[in-house]
Amino acid sequence: MSTWIGTSRLIEEERRPFYKMKQFHPVHSRYTVLGKLGYGSYSTVWLCRDQSNKYVAVKVLTRTSVRSDPALSRELGVYEHLSGLNSSHVGNAYIRGIYDNFELSNPYGVYRCLVHPPMHMSINALRMRARSSRLSEPILKQTLICLLQALDFLHREANIISRASNIMLSIEDETLLTEFQENEQEHPSWRKVVDNNHVIYASRKLSRPRNDLWGQPNIQPDIYKAPEVHFDMPWSFSADIIWDIFENKHLFNALDEDKEYSPSHHVVEMVAYLGLPPLHFLQRSKWLGAGGVSIPSIMMEESEENLRGQDKQQFLQFMRSMLQWIPEERKTAKELLDDPWLKPISTISLLDD
Repeated sequence: MSTWIGTSRLIEEERRPFYKMKQFHPVHSRYTVLGKLGYGSYSTVWLCRDQSNKYVAVKVLTRTSVRSDPALSRELGVYEHLSGLNSSHVGNAYIRGIYDNFELSNPYGVYRCLVHPPMHMSINALRMRARSSRLSEPILKQTLICLLQALDFLHREANIISRASNIMLSIEDETLLTEFQENEQEHPSWRKVVDNNHVIYASRKLSRPRNDLWGQPNIQPDIYKAPEVHFDMPWSFSADIIWDIFENKHLFNALDEDKEYSPSHHVVEMVAYLGLPPLHFLQRSKWLGAGGVSIPSIMMEESEENLRGQDKQQFLQFMRSMLQWIPEERKTAKELLDDPWLKPISTISLLDD
């Protein structure tokens, strides 16, 4: 059966808003390409082998994300900084490194490529595979311990504040990658040709992880912004310590009447949970208010629906130790590692049925 499909059917990155074919580079490089792992608005990711036959993931960035994006320069600078630390901190093991970076070019422009260790699905994707759409409590605790260890390394040794948005599973069992390669060879993924020679490939998912380690900690998209970020204040490491409750929902809704993210709605929800911010905190900012948005009637005790008794109270106290108006009053990553709710941890199934 042919793996080629017609040009009229949109697949993969073609479905992204504002997609333009010239922004994405057709895959080919000095690495042996085995198959497509995924895509996003600003990149495609490919499983490859290097010259030593080692598996790597090559992220091919879009044209506009190369030279004109200061965030990319900062990212590469952070990787260089981290690689020079030679740290023995346990949290260093949970930060994804970079093997190489290079550029591809065509008549449309230049495309930066980043070479990383292959990673599995995000924690959020894993959570959505469960029938209850949530992780079990012990696995959530283990995830947080790894995340807090990584943050403690970034804060105290690397002097870096994390501002990204994913937690990925690393791959301990390389047979997942071998299976991917064999399946792609035996049953090639769908693909199409547009504009004569530009080929777009469909992604192939890796098999379900088997006893995987926890991977790269990244946080702070809009829904997790700390108060001082909203109030346009100077901020530091404690802004990292905001975390999504392990329900099948966010702690903060933060949406306006048009279902769009709203900083004002986010702030009044903080007020509902935490009370009014202290005056001396507000005096740090020129922020004038929440634009007349009403404070909702919500309580943290009612938002948590999966725990009971002392375990629930310890969990809520754990949350409150992070959810503080005053950044200096929030527990650090190192302090959170000693929180009673994170101990002890039992070993049970990966997902909560």
